[in-house]
Parts: sequence; structure tokens; C-alpha cells
Amino acid sequence: MSITRFLRTHRTWEEWCGMALGILIVLSPWFTTQPDHRAVVANALIVGILVFGVAQLEYLSLQRWEEAGAAVLGIWLFVSPFVFDYSGAEVLRTWHFALGGLVAALAVLQLWQDWLLSDNELAQHGK
Repeated sequence: MSITRFLRTHRTWEEWCGMALGILIVLSPWFTTQPDHRAVVANALIVGILVFGVAQLEYLSLQRWEEAGAAVLGIWLFVSPFVFDYSGAEVLRTWHFALGGLVAALAVLQLWQDWLLSDNELAQHGK
């Protein structure tokens, strides 16, 4: 099987990766020292729960808006160190860059895989 054929098919393991990334995002403020900025913790909790929830929705009923939403969440997590001014917290910034980039990349891959599929084909995902 060629890599191109493998990448063109939307598989359920991608949703499981999205759910795992959501859990990692929720836990990320505690990977470093005890977080002292409530907005940073709240941001990580909200984004992580939303990433997890969107991945679950994709697993149950695949729709393009879910993938677009996941891409936006990944981009938001990537830029949030600058918005909340914790870019000086080296370890947490690195975690959020990496996790945000992974969420966005996975969402773009899934969106690319499903771009030409009809609504009926999307409904058959995972079955």
C-alpha cells in the first residue's frame, strides 16, 4: 500500500489521536511547575475539552465543520502563549506549540481526506 493511498483514507485512529491530544492539552499546565495564571489553565481546559469533544463527534458522525473547528482550536492553542502573555514560560509554551500544531495538522489532514466525499460517504465513516 502506498503512502498516498494510506493518507487519502480517513481512518478512526485519527479520531482516537484527537481525543488523546485533547486529554494532553487539559493536562499540559501541570506538566511544568504548578500553573499560577488562571487564564492559562482555563484556556487549556476549555481548548482540551473542545478538542476531545470534536474528536468524539468525528468518531460518531463525521462532518466537515468538525475538522475545520479542530483546525481553528489547534491554531488558537498555538498562538495562545502570545495572547495570554505566557510566552516566557518556556516549557508550557513549547507544549502548547507542539500540541496546537499537532491538532491543526491532524485536522487539516482529515479535512483534505474528506474534501471530495459526498455527505452519504461521510455518513459511512467508521462503519
